Amino acid sequence: MGRLFAVLQHLLPRHALTALVYRLARIRYTPVKNVMIRGFVRLFDVDVSDAKQRTPDDFATFNDFFIRELADGARPVDPAPGRVVSPVDGTVSVAAALRDDSIVQAKGIDYSLADLFAIDLAEAHAFDGGKVATIYLAPYNYHRVHMPFDGTLTAMHYVPGDLFSVNSATARSINGLFHRNERLNVMFDTAFGPAALVFVGALNVGSISTPWTGEIRPRRNGIVEQPGKANLPVTLERGDLLGWFNMGSTVILLLPHGSFRWHDDLTEGKVVRMGQALGETTAGLPPVGDIAADD
Repeated sequence: MGRLFAVLQHLLPRHALTALVYRLARIRYTPVKNVMIRGFVRLFDVDVSDAKQRTPDDFATFNDFFIRELADGARPVDPAPGRVVSPVDGTVSVAAALRDDSIVQAKGIDYSLADLFAIDLAEAHAFDGGKVATIYLAPYNYHRVHMPFDGTLTAMHYVPGDLFSVNSATARSINGLFHRNERLNVMFDTAFGPAALVFVGALNVGSISTPWTGEIRPRRNGIVEQPGKANLPVTLERGDLLGWFNMGSTVILLLPHGSFRWHDDLTEGKVVRMGQALGETTAGLPPVGDIAADD
């Protein structure tokens, strides 16, 4: 079924369909948007108990519901020094060390750092042999993205591309999925070296937004751009808001070689929540007993 779904996606007008979803998600006519919100909650069994606003009437549009904020204290951020936390609520599809510049997409399918970044190779190769975590956000998840560490946001690069679905079935079937899709690469300087977080666009993701770029609409073609360049650099703390998906997708977290180790239980299929520790930096920090040694 997964391969059939991937084949069907090649036949779909993916950008046109995503543009339609974008418009539907911004309908302000109360009866329509309330029906959409209630139907979505039932269809995907969405838990709104931890949201700041909970009823359809609290939201101007379906998209406002989809990017809803959480109530204060709903996602405590791990405070331990050196911890790197999950930037999102979602399901881990990959948590691994990079084989030189090669990233695992799914069993038997790899792609390269250079293809993912689509920018200066020296910047991409800063992560050779480092660590990667890929986290999928399902429709029912909270869809805001937060800082996984303290650091300085130094650059953003928007890469136009396709809009395939990024669920596990598609990831197992389409080679180079994450570098074929549109994405926003976000670069950081941290106490343990360079780091990056990639917002990967997908089918029905009407746009990606950040506080520095505003809304970025999907484009199939074009050059790599640096949206919001004049507003950077900016210093951020662990847990600060980075942006949000207007409909769901995937994030890829990249950390440099020799500076980080994952928790033992961070494996494929693990459900994580924003603020939950994924592991710890090892640069100048004492070992933590419940974390496995770096591989």
